[in-house]
Amino acid sequence: MTATSDKTGLLTKLLRERILVLDGAMGTMIQSRKLTEADYRGPAACGLHGHAGDIKGDNDLLALTQPDVIRAIHDEFLAAGADIIETNTFNATRIAQADYKLGNRVYEINLAAARIARERADAWTAKTPDKPRFVAGALGPTNRTATISPDVNDPAFRNVSYDELVVAYGEATAALVEGGVDLLLVETVFDTLNAKAALFAIDAYFEEHGTRVPLIVSGTITDASGRTLSGQTTEAFWNSVRHARPLAVGLNCALGAALMRPYIEEIARVADTFVSCYPNAGLPNPMSETGYDEAPETTARLIRDFAQNGFVNIVGGCCGTTPEHIRAIAEAVRNIPPRQVLMRT
Repeated sequence: MTATSDKTGLLTKLLRERILVLDGAMGTMIQSRKLTEADYRGPAACGLHGHAGDIKGDNDLLALTQPDVIRAIHDEFLAAGADIIETNTFNATRIAQADYKLGNRVYEINLAAARIARERADAWTAKTPDKPRFVAGALGPTNRTATISPDVNDPAFRNVSYDELVVAYGEATAALVEGGVDLLLVETVFDTLNAKAALFAIDAYFEEHGTRVPLIVSGTITDASGRTLSGQTTEAFWNSVRHARPLAVGLNCALGAALMRPYIEEIARVADTFVSCYPNAGLPNPMSETGYDEAPETTARLIRDFAQNGFVNIVGGCCGTTPEHIRAIAEAVRNIPPRQVLMRT
């Protein structure tokens, strides 16, 4: 077997044995550093001192300009008990980086972010061989939607095409795999057509290069209607992506664990694969230090309920979750058996 298939086999084995823990919110941790515009531009060698326009807030860029910040955040989540860390690449597509006029740096950003995460995961695996760590290459939804018009006066208008999404996701995928990720995570899916473009690009890359890593696909239920932004129910979302045969499918972001419960229960009922869940730390709260209102013990208690009811195989945190949240979540699910996977038909 190849090293890649060895890691896939180990990951699958562990998922059958226990609930694995994903890391928390990279954005929350970066915001707590209060970095300046100069910090985002980094040293002169990064070539951004003369770049037109503000780039503060382009968190993905920090893999190039402030790699030690990203290393330190990965270390904090790994120390808290994360089995899987995500690359700092949520917006590292040519489409999303166009806002900062940095589309030409996308491959470089993804490659650097994957290598940083790989380095830290391997370092922690060496420290704790009985607890191997894995790297998930994060592929966010982009800031455009292929399903919904951004112009209320022109319902047929789209500001991105399926083909453009495929190209953007293919570029990011290639760099993440080259950088050494163990799996790919298509996350925060609010528009399943965007996700389908990502899945097509990933599969095309696998076919072209004769390699394959596991996939996790994670959707986002945006409000109490129980639907994604593009209008799908949880079950419909699963049926739209199951052809990709993901290692895991699940939900993240948006509602927080309290309001997410019926939807994670639904996906656990219908999915014939492992189930992931990493909610926000409750609802937004601008008065909170993290911007969200749930303390670690609250988020952990809610996720423990999911685990006790047999809904989940992978748990973690999205917006507002800190290493303290991940530590509390890891402790809360430590001795609870994972969800039993249905047989694929």
